[in-house]
Amino acid sequence: MDVLGILPLYIGFTEHLKKRNKRDIISQSIITAFVIGITFLFLGKWIFELLGVMVFDFKIAGGLVLLTIALRDLLQHRKPHRLSTDTMGAVPIGTPLVTGPAVLTTMVILLDSYGMFFTVLSFIVNLMIVWVVFTFADSILKVLGKAGSKALSKIAHLLLAAIAVMMMRKGLFDAITYFTSKGF
Repeated sequence: MDVLGILPLYIGFTEHLKKRNKRDIISQSIITAFVIGITFLFLGKWIFELLGVMVFDFKIAGGLVLLTIALRDLLQHRKPHRLSTDTMGAVPIGTPLVTGPAVLTTMVILLDSYGMFFTVLSFIVNLMIVWVVFTFADSILKVLGKAGSKALSKIAHLLLAAIAVMMMRKGLFDAITYFTSKGF
């Protein structure tokens, strides 16, 4: 999990919200990330096989969702569109930012290498770190000020777009590699 990489995105999404709403969003994002991570750990391979979905499909789809959110806020000339506070913690913060394709894939690899206990333990420790960093994000926002916050928000959305393109690029590369190895 790249909590420092997603912190600007979290700040950009939540800068206009009250402290109570931010706490709710933090809780929702951690719970969402946890449920998705644990569910994927136990059922991911089976669900993907059942649906015929490959990890690279997941990367491309997650990238498209993030790119849509980023471009919507970057390209609007009037007041930026605000994500719904009811769902912001789940999407895009909880998933795919906190627990996305890279984390889910890493967990499957860790599961095969280190077993269930250490994989779940490391996942929970990482979620606790995310919770602490997000909880103290207001202190960082105070240091930035209003102008710095606006600039950070635009930079965060640009970074979100770049992360989205990176996810899609990796997904496409993985797809090409997979299909090339299969002789397609």
